[in-house]
Amino acid sequence: MSTPLLTVEDLRVTFPTSRGPVDVVSGVSFSLGRERLGIVGESGSGKSMTGRSILKLIRPPGKVTAKRLEFDGIDLMKRSEKAMRTIRGARISMVMQDPKFSLNPVMTVSEQIAEALVTHQRLPRGEIRARVRSMLEAVRISDPDRVAGLYPHELSGGMGQRVMIAMMLIPEPDLLIADEPTSALDVSVQKQVLDIIDDLVTRKGMGLIFISHDLNLVSSYCDRILVMNSGRVVEECGAGELKNATHPYTRALIAAVPRLNETREELPVLDRSGWADQ
Repeated sequence: MSTPLLTVEDLRVTFPTSRGPVDVVSGVSFSLGRERLGIVGESGSGKSMTGRSILKLIRPPGKVTAKRLEFDGIDLMKRSEKAMRTIRGARISMVMQDPKFSLNPVMTVSEQIAEALVTHQRLPRGEIRARVRSMLEAVRISDPDRVAGLYPHELSGGMGQRVMIAMMLIPEPDLLIADEPTSALDVSVQKQVLDIIDDLVTRKGMGLIFISHDLNLVSSYCDRILVMNSGRVVEECGAGELKNATHPYTRALIAAVPRLNETREELPVLDRSGWADQ
């Protein structure tokens, strides 16, 4: 791989508790080029915290530390909050899980997408309107002029997620972090949204971190996969090699996935004994 776009070394996210500090992300290390990297694991494994910490979105009392957190030659650990605002959105964007909680209910679609653009660039109004319309078309909204004037409560789940993708991609970032971007969508809409992200990532040559709990989805969509358990990366493999994973936690996750031709009376229960030491 050529010079990495993102390098993460010994990343830790710590929160205080009544029993002392607890690492919810514990020593995570990986590098990312202009490729599609999947991060999988159960809820609570540290996937989303890893994504948020890259953008330094963990607020006190949470604490983020790392031996190295470097994006395109920029040491993110040394960037102030003000300096991070020039990176968030403009160079690294993040699509959250549910648009209902990410979109502003009192702003129209066009206002919100335009805000994501003008926060980082000064452009004439006519060009802003044209860019917003073009971005809505890029995420395959068939009537962009009508949708531009709608409010979030007037959007379906699939359309709301497309609007979120448009917001995150209109500044043309170098890295997109997609945190469960299709978990609230039905299967047909899910495929449409993934096709949109894939098309835009490929055409723009972006890096992608795709966070999900869906092993089959990630293995068919990404180039590489990191498997997380209890805040740690327990396995890394090519997406096409996931079925050959060797770590007992990964094998247990794969075994627990229901099959269309399921014949087992019960799905296996994950036995976590000893995994923390492997």
